[in-house]
This record gives sequence, structure tokens and C-alpha cells, in this order.
Amino acid sequence: MKTITFKRPDGKEIDGYYAEPAAGVNAPGIIVIQEWWGVNDQIKDVANRLAAAGYRALVPDLYRGKVTVEAQEAQHLMDGLNFGDAAGQDIRGAVQYLKKNSAIVGVTGFCMGGALTLLAAVNVPEADAAVTWYGFPPLEYVDATKIKMPLMGHFAVDDAYFPISSVDELERKLEAAKVKFEFYRYKAGHAFAHETGAAYNGEAAELAWRRTMEFLEKNLRR
Repeated sequence: MKTITFKRPDGKEIDGYYAEPAAGVNAPGIIVIQEWWGVNDQIKDVANRLAAAGYRALVPDLYRGKVTVEAQEAQHLMDGLNFGDAAGQDIRGAVQYLKKNSAIVGVTGFCMGGALTLLAAVNVPEADAAVTWYGFPPLEYVDATKIKMPLMGHFAVDDAYFPISSVDELERKLEAAKVKFEFYRYKAGHAFAHETGAAYNGEAAELAWRRTMEFLEKNLRR
């Protein structure tokens, strides 16, 4: 568990939080994408959890060191993020970094990171699988015909930020493009898997994590 530096496709450098499993540098990898708070202890714990399960986990620092606990500041930081650059450069660079040793690398993210996970599924051809948690970008930015990897999604029925009706629309886009995907809906609110958050729903989070681990086992250890 340490901070590392890696290069984006354009040659610029970016830091990230890296957690390595007991199996070492040849284990399958997964990129973990932050919520709008930044690379805080909670998202590092997600990476540690995945490392404990046998995956090399890397959290690219999309905010370049900035972290907040205030929603207003988080909104400001997220609004200042270039999502296209984050997906096509930061996240793609992270995938390419892990691919130097790991034959198979997936992507997962939460809230803002969930939206970026879908953009990565479109824009990062080196990735092998993706799991998005209660987040998606404006659907016009999701070119489903470019998604060639298996995709899993966890969404909250009572999500005030990402309406479930848009998930239905996203499903139709993916079906039309014949994307291999599985979406799940939970009777919960936004960020239901964030352990320290007010909306945490243990039952929904446990089920979503179990499904995620089964999906990763199937698609990243083949």
C-alpha cells in the first residue's frame, strides 16, 4: 500500500494509491475510481479490500492530491474535472501501467467514479471488464457500440442523483449494441455501499459486493 507515479498515454505523470496482493505483480489488476470526495481513506480501503481478495488495485488521483469532506467543495472539484481527459488519459494510463505485469485488468468506480467507469468502458480498449456503482455520465456520451468488455452495474432505486429511469434508458442502449452486461437495482439510496456515509445500506452493499467478487473472479481470472 503506497503512492506510485505512472504515465498517461500523452506522457504526463500522475500519482495513484496502489495496493498489491500477496500474489504480487503478476496478479490480475483493477483500477478503482474515486467518488467526488477525492482519494480519501474510504476509497483506499476499497483498494485494500480488493488487494486482500487477490487483485492489484490502483486508484488514480484524479484531483491531484485534493481531498474534501464538504459537499460544496466536492461539487466544485468534480465540476472542474475534465471527464474525457480523466477517462482517456488518467484511467487509461492506469490500466496500461498495470497491464505491464497483469495480463487482465478491470475498472470499477463509485458515484462520480461510476460515471467514469462507463466512460472508461467506452474509451479504454485495454480494459477487460468494468463494474459501475450508482453512477453514469450523460447518456449521449456513452457510445455503447465501443464497449467490448463485460459490464456490471449496481444502482439504487431511490437515488436522487442518478435517476433509475435513466438506468432503464442506458440498458436499452447497451442491449441495442449487444453489450454483455448485468445490471442490478437495490432498494436503497445513493452511495449505499459507502461504509461511513449516511446512506449506507449494509444488506444491499453486501449483496452488491458478493456479486462484484463473483463477476471479477469470472472475468479477471480467466
